[in-house]
Amino acid sequence: MKRLYILTVGAMFAVGTAFADEAPPNAKGTAAAKPPPAKIEAFKPEEQASEGAVTIAGSRIDYQAVAGTLVVHPKGWDDAAKTTDKDSSKEDQQNRNPPDGASSDQNPTAEASMFYVAYFKKGAAPEARPVMFLFNGGPGSSTVWLHMGAFGPKRVGTAGDTHSPAAPYTIRDNDQSLLDASDLVFVDAPGTGFSRISGKDKAKAFYGIDADAYAFADFITAFLSKYSRWNSPKFLFGESYGTTRSAALINLLETDRHVDFNGVVLLSQILNFDLSADGPQFNPGVDLPYQLALPTYAATAWYHHKLVGAAKDLPVLLEEVERFAMNDYALALQAGTALDQAQRDAVAARLHDYTGLLLEYVKKADLRINGGEFEKTLQDDSGTTTGRLDTRFSGPTMDPLSKEADYDPQTAAIGSAYASAFNDYIRRVLKYGDDKTYKPMIPLWRIWNYQHQPPNFPRPLPIANVMLDLASAMKYNPNLKIQLNAGYFDLATPFYQGVYEMRQLPMPTKLQANIEYKFYQSGHMVYAHEAALKELHENVAAFIRDTDHLAGEQ
Repeated sequence: MKRLYILTVGAMFAVGTAFADEAPPNAKGTAAAKPPPAKIEAFKPEEQASEGAVTIAGSRIDYQAVAGTLVVHPKGWDDAAKTTDKDSSKEDQQNRNPPDGASSDQNPTAEASMFYVAYFKKGAAPEARPVMFLFNGGPGSSTVWLHMGAFGPKRVGTAGDTHSPAAPYTIRDNDQSLLDASDLVFVDAPGTGFSRISGKDKAKAFYGIDADAYAFADFITAFLSKYSRWNSPKFLFGESYGTTRSAALINLLETDRHVDFNGVVLLSQILNFDLSADGPQFNPGVDLPYQLALPTYAATAWYHHKLVGAAKDLPVLLEEVERFAMNDYALALQAGTALDQAQRDAVAARLHDYTGLLLEYVKKADLRINGGEFEKTLQDDSGTTTGRLDTRFSGPTMDPLSKEADYDPQTAAIGSAYASAFNDYIRRVLKYGDDKTYKPMIPLWRIWNYQHQPPNFPRPLPIANVMLDLASAMKYNPNLKIQLNAGYFDLATPFYQGVYEMRQLPMPTKLQANIEYKFYQSGHMVYAHEAALKELHENVAAFIRDTDHLAGEQ
């Protein structure tokens, strides 16, 4: 019935559109000429400055805040391009390779107005002061989460691993802000937050792995020019899909824009989407997702007291589970139907011990449980669904008969707090956006182009894997340092998946020394746990200082 309703609405829209395209008759009964299309107004950069102060580790930091937008263009834009035939010679038209959605003498009309909030420490010389660009992922997420939960000078208070009460929310000074180590630029991806896109083929121009990375590269280089930061130590910080973006972006910045960065910080990493625990059943023959998610299943079951006789120390337990996942469990999955019954029963028993799931359920699942099934089933005896972004969170099950989780309890628990706090802060304190709508999330997964053109390959491939990009960037700039941060209770991007991806990067082994790993007893948004945020701040601040220092010596 639901599908019929959607198709019916679509048909009605199509019919309405067809009639709307026909010009109404004039007084003489003949069709009147259609009015010319409304002219699309070009975006214009905006800037709203304010001042503030925050105390970090007992030291006061005075800063200037700038909330604004920069206009960026898709690949194919030429700032010297002509706009009409009479303004360009025939030779120019023949030699120019036109971008999609434009004639041979025109730039694409699609453009994006990308919103940012930048915090600059007062009195610091630009060349001596690092600058870090931070962004969340999605795709389709704004950067409200990192801004108001992790490193901005203000932070919203939430209620541990339970559902936060409704407003009023507490917005307090953030003593874990990264302003003690770097200037900060929080950037909203095109179409999210206060960022907007317009023009012909606008979605095609910005909504895809490669198009998105190009837009961010355009934004960053424009920002460096606007604020005279070309000679500053530079860093990227990406979370979730933001790590996918970071890998593609850093390679583009270094090899195409010739801008070396000092370091890249990755939080809750996913570089190869074939390794995701969200839907491995649709990619039979590739069993790695089950193996890489198993340590997170064990950590989650341990947290919710579903394991009997397990090690009390979580890292000790996880080391044991990782060995099993990559050895006995891997061999059992690879054997497929050739696995004999005794081996199958033995592996099923180990999975029961490590996941807390019923033995018969594990056997019925053919030893393969995806993320959504685990979330729905772990606490099913109490009608409770386990979180996806952070498995410490739980919530009432929407449909007791569902096979997989119907929603994410952490998103439900803290989403309102973040959105409400930012909307209040940006307008009341930063004096921006009174006449605009802030979009924390938009459903880009429905239309996102996951095709990706790897480095040194002539065309895009239908795979969402940017491991080659990160390896290329690290080889092109062998001084580039990487920090991987991951939460043990993250089922959106399991921590062991990130470790596996890093170990498989196609580059000289000696470059592995440029990667450091940090783990936390928290989830996807590591900073949602107060103690973990303090550890995260210490680790990232040290990474910035150490990497900046090393870069200065070389």
